[in-house]
Amino acid sequence: MPHQPPQVGAPDPELKTSPIIDEQEADEELSPDLELEAGVCYFNNVAFAIGDYVRSGSELLHCEERGVWVRTGEMRPE
Repeated sequence: MPHQPPQVGAPDPELKTSPIIDEQEADEELSPDLELEAGVCYFNNVAFAIGDYVRSGSELLHCEERGVWVRTGEMRPE
């Protein structure tokens, strides 16, 4: 059975969460206003390494360089 990414729930506005962008935005220039981290992505105050995947509801998010979450698709619960 393949490893399932952890379910992190919805982003809490009170907690630190890195920006979440769509795949097509990942290739574009990011706004200089974004507070980007180097080497990690945060989701509700929890740090994840570059390359990690998480599920937020049915959305599959990938932690990419510059510390942003990129929506990579949907993952339905089994």
